[in-house]
Amino acid sequence: METLLSNTPYSVLDLATVIEGKTPADTFRNSLDLAQHVEDWGFNRYWLAEHHNMISVASSATSVVIGHIAGGTKTIRVGSGGIMLPNHSPLVIAEQFGTLESLFPGRIDLGLGRAPGTDQVTAIAIRGERFNAANDFPKDVLKLKQYFSTENAKSSVRAIPGEGLDIPIWILGSSTDSAHLAAALGLPYAFASHFAPAQFLTAIDIYRKNFKPSAQLAAPYVLACINVVAADTDAEANKLATSLFQLFKGIVTGKRMLLQPPVDNMEDVWDVYEEAQANQMLACTFIGSRETIREDLQRFLEQTQVNEVMASSHIYDHQAKLRSYQLLSEAFKG
Repeated sequence: METLLSNTPYSVLDLATVIEGKTPADTFRNSLDLAQHVEDWGFNRYWLAEHHNMISVASSATSVVIGHIAGGTKTIRVGSGGIMLPNHSPLVIAEQFGTLESLFPGRIDLGLGRAPGTDQVTAIAIRGERFNAANDFPKDVLKLKQYFSTENAKSSVRAIPGEGLDIPIWILGSSTDSAHLAAALGLPYAFASHFAPAQFLTAIDIYRKNFKPSAQLAAPYVLACINVVAADTDAEANKLATSLFQLFKGIVTGKRMLLQPPVDNMEDVWDVYEEAQANQMLACTFIGSRETIREDLQRFLEQTQVNEVMASSHIYDHQAKLRSYQLLSEAFKG
């Protein structure tokens, strides 16, 4: 079990969380500080996600924030987890990520999602007449791949910069639909098990069984995103995790808030229905001391055989968040 854990790459998903009493500017400073620390602690990637119209998520201009993080780090891969491709033209994304790869060669990942990353009203504001663009997702992924190819030099529409650059494309998913696409295109597959674990095992099984090797990838590669709240003791971690629970209560009720400070007793905050709904979404969540996290992660890796783990940590206090990621790195290193 130790070997499985020590041989698995571990990464960060940063949702650029805005905490109560702070601003997005504070979030961006803390994100860069976190990225610089996790780079030193051996983390493999640092991804940011595209969300819109959410007061607690500051990474709406995802490509810009990726540039901010990549510019302040040296070796860690930086990318999107993900860019919601139906919100954009493939050409614009090819140009943006071609620019990022030109600025930070060999360090940029492009994870692509099909969802709008927001509510339906905001999706209409983003997409306009292209509201049903999600139906074109497979075709748009192929367009994007074409823009990155050297063969596209003969086309009347070219991505400059972008053309001829080796930018790994990932397919993101929270259901089984994306598993079929990632398998058919021979691309690595990142699953959002940190909030949509219900179809996780089914989706990665579909992906593995149907995978077709490609120029980018010879064998299936699964990245699982999870929630992690680690502290020096189980009791401290459980207290810190109440900020995560409050965040998911907001998702369940539709009443989103800035990330709240920890509380002593969640029974004072949510009802039985809200707790049950949140816990379904939080099935892939790891809370506890380094030893507890290590044991639980070993079981998770044995069960799923995923190739990489990416941790999202909604922790109110920045120093406690740094400590959580430090302990997670120690858990993987054994």
